[in-house]
Amino acid sequence: MPSTTSRIIMAVGGASASECQPLQAANGNGHGPQQQQQEVKLRKELGLFDGVAIIVGVIIGAGIFVSPKGVLEHAGSVGLALIVWVLSGLLSLVGALCYAELGTMIPKSGGDYAYIGEAFGPLPAFLYLWVALFVIIPTGNAITALTFAQYLIQMVLPNCEPNVSLIRLIAALVTCLLTAINCRNVKLVTKVQDVFVGAKILALGIIIVAGLVFLCQGNLQNLSQPMEGSSLEPASIALSFYSGLFSYAGWNYLNFVTEELQNPYKTLPRAIAISLPLCTIVYVLTNVAYFAVLTRNEILSSEAVAVTFGDRMLGSLTWVMPFFVACSTFGALNGAIFASARLFFVGARQGHLPAAIALINIDCLTPIPSLLFLCLITLVLLFIDDVYVLINYLTFVESLFITMSILGLLWLRYKQPDAHRPIKVNIMLPIMFFIVCIFLVTMPVYKKPGEVGVGLLIIATGIPVYLICIRWKNKPKWMINASDRLNLLCVKVFKCVLEEKED
Repeated sequence: MPSTTSRIIMAVGGASASECQPLQAANGNGHGPQQQQQEVKLRKELGLFDGVAIIVGVIIGAGIFVSPKGVLEHAGSVGLALIVWVLSGLLSLVGALCYAELGTMIPKSGGDYAYIGEAFGPLPAFLYLWVALFVIIPTGNAITALTFAQYLIQMVLPNCEPNVSLIRLIAALVTCLLTAINCRNVKLVTKVQDVFVGAKILALGIIIVAGLVFLCQGNLQNLSQPMEGSSLEPASIALSFYSGLFSYAGWNYLNFVTEELQNPYKTLPRAIAISLPLCTIVYVLTNVAYFAVLTRNEILSSEAVAVTFGDRMLGSLTWVMPFFVACSTFGALNGAIFASARLFFVGARQGHLPAAIALINIDCLTPIPSLLFLCLITLVLLFIDDVYVLINYLTFVESLFITMSILGLLWLRYKQPDAHRPIKVNIMLPIMFFIVCIFLVTMPVYKKPGEVGVGLLIIATGIPVYLICIRWKNKPKWMINASDRLNLLCVKVFKCVLEEKED
């Protein structure tokens, strides 16, 4: 096993041993690297409850509180909207079970990046990493942070119109705070996640109980003709499923941290089997409560359905809904930062991002450079005026890569039939999920061709980056020197080294 000093030298590429020598005293108790006892690697600290909290915490974000109207808008009727919510949950469960097979067959962190790379090679894997790095993940995090800030201000100053600059400032502060927590300690991250998952389940429980009480009082008028106005056009159905599946987004995030799961062969599938049914039941009952209390037009015109619901049902306690929306988004952002930073860490470890992002802090054993890199990109997006426009392209692009991952599962079944698969789902599940994914990816081409075109263009921009930065063997010396200087800076500033590899 290499010493800490040698890993420092490897981390900075061409940097000399003398340049790294001052870091020796920073290891262990200050008596040099010989005294360093703990392995510098990501620890397996996540148990079953932590896995459930991550999945539930990321899935249940602001969507169910703010805008469940997307499903209703495209479905056209309350009854069809509820069917879409149920089927979206079942589809997410099927997809998550397929990912459980992938995650136990390929027990690497990184999720889709690892699976696409194993099945189809480095270029498709890099394109997923490229889009996830600059669009999918930081945009989602930025929008979650902005939603948190908006509802925090609404709770504190309910009668004031929130200032855009103040919203962005608070969003930036909460992003930095959660990044700092993630840098400090994995156990602290899981404790925060557990607390805020409990808060959002409590909030949805209040909505569900209030709605059921309202129904039991004989208020059935909004549900008397559930299928009236249903839209059966294939493109509309696809878009309603897009909205539903978007609200379940995050079911694959636990696969990003497979290497940090205790007994991943059991923990990963069990966490999935608990989380997805729980989220589906909660989502369906919450929508029943919304539909019982609010009319179709009220839901479609509301900026935040949960807040409108609270104004109608909770009287003087209406302030609790903005509070719970803020709690929900805080927990969702915490889980997303934790999981997604591991994706970039693994990408750098594979040579698809600067090596500095693959470094681990020797004291906290967390990938601090990766976390800070993600934080920086998120902060940049927070101050772009039209950041919300990017969300129009996210669902198509993410669905496309999920389709590739499921296709990868089918291809690996054919290519590596005898590979060790601790979990092996019935072949009909990935086939069925793949067919649904193809439907969801192709239908919007007819409905929203412009957004699909932009999504494909975003993906294509990664090809020249891959050819220049990765495939190009004889890189100019200035590029190599710049990378070495960045690595050395991260080593010195953040007390980081390369991860220890198992013998």
